[in-house]
Amino acid sequence: MRFDELDLEDEILDGLYDMNFSEMTPVQEHTIPVILSGRDIIGCAQTGTGKTAAYTLPLLNRLLIEGNPDNVIKSVIIVPTRELAQQIDQQFQGFSYYLPVSTTVVYGGGDGKGWDVQKRGMLMGSDVVIATPGRMISHLQNSGIDLSRVECLILDEADRMLDMGFSDDIMKIVSYMPKERQTIMFSATLPPKIRELAKTILRNPAEVNIAISKPNEAIDQSAYVCYESQKLGIIRELFAQPADFKTIIFSSSKLKVKELAHTLKRMKLNVAAMHSDLEQAQREEVMLAFKNNKINILVATDIVARGIDIEDIGLVINYDVPHDPEDYIHRIGRTARAAATGSAITFVSEDEQGKFHQIEKFIERDIRKADLPESVGEGPKYAPSENRGRGGRGRSGSGRGGRDRGGRKRSGQKSGGSAAAQSAAEQPVNPAAAAPADSNHASGRGEGNRGSRDRKRRHRGGRRHRRPVQSQED
Repeated sequence: MRFDELDLEDEILDGLYDMNFSEMTPVQEHTIPVILSGRDIIGCAQTGTGKTAAYTLPLLNRLLIEGNPDNVIKSVIIVPTRELAQQIDQQFQGFSYYLPVSTTVVYGGGDGKGWDVQKRGMLMGSDVVIATPGRMISHLQNSGIDLSRVECLILDEADRMLDMGFSDDIMKIVSYMPKERQTIMFSATLPPKIRELAKTILRNPAEVNIAISKPNEAIDQSAYVCYESQKLGIIRELFAQPADFKTIIFSSSKLKVKELAHTLKRMKLNVAAMHSDLEQAQREEVMLAFKNNKINILVATDIVARGIDIEDIGLVINYDVPHDPEDYIHRIGRTARAAATGSAITFVSEDEQGKFHQIEKFIERDIRKADLPESVGEGPKYAPSENRGRGGRGRSGSGRGGRDRGGRKRSGQKSGGSAAAQSAAEQPVNPAAAAPADSNHASGRGEGNRGSRDRKRRHRGGRRHRRPVQSQED
């Protein structure tokens, strides 16, 4: 289904046209009409399925039609992390290029100036507030923020927020809002605690289940069955030659991330570390350098497993097997975004074989076991039932295999005709429209900069740009 088959305003369709978005992804096709109708909805959709546009576009359509003459907070989006808040704000800036819509991003970190910018943006009346729970609670308690006129509440990655212990914060934020509102909830999974939350704050919601908890088929998955002491040697072999794509190496602890990044720098690799001990300004500096190719290897904890939108990540390496199968899916989902391809390699030590086997059972497939590079020697055999603790030495394979880095370049630019090319949270925003995801900022269209509706008329001809609608049989 095409976007121009929806009842969206011309200004929104013009923005989509300029960004080469034409075909909807399944989650967009199933949820946007429901959201446009004003009904509450709970959507089960993983990162990479296009869920950000699924709620962004109908919300922008509503804001454009209704306006905000009273300069109040009209909609609130609650997300688990500042990185996701920044990403969603970038999406709004791209999609709303021809719209007089204001956004304010609210999250912790930074200095007192950031707090004041957030406070001012909300007090002046922001069309969209994108916030992390803890920071929003602080503003509600200390800044006199009024949510009594909110007409739309969106909870993104609700399962992760509950896992992070934000359940009470979410309910407290909701208590400041009117009961007569539209509520939209997206979650990668629908465990009982999510259904209980939905039952509490949603009214007769429609349910759309797109997520199947399976990795993107465009990701080439493989594993090295190795001893813990061999992992660094495999890294050395993988990066023996320069790569023309970005790589993320995930580790499960901050200490190991720091040590590994330090070691890789000594190997003269262009690398930086990302973990929760960094100050917000440092995090943003690292992510900007990674996005702009100033560094091409990022060693990170699961802090970047969700909620980042960076192109050309050709390879994801799990230095440690993630604790949870869902974490594995989110980690490797950083590659093969939109229409690209990519590779994911997991290092599986003896003690991690049981966890890795659980991942294989969860995704219902055996992941290819690559031969270890000759330089690191023989590894253990893959016998997860035997190696729940430690297993004996065995041979995982022979020969010169495993030298291929596995990372793949993008298979061409996004095409307006490809549904996969519009993964909503994954797509780059209109370069002419997007502002930097600055720390603690209100969008340039925020802080009362609504002005006249003249900006609305800047759109490029509306329906004149749309291609003729073709039937499914054409």
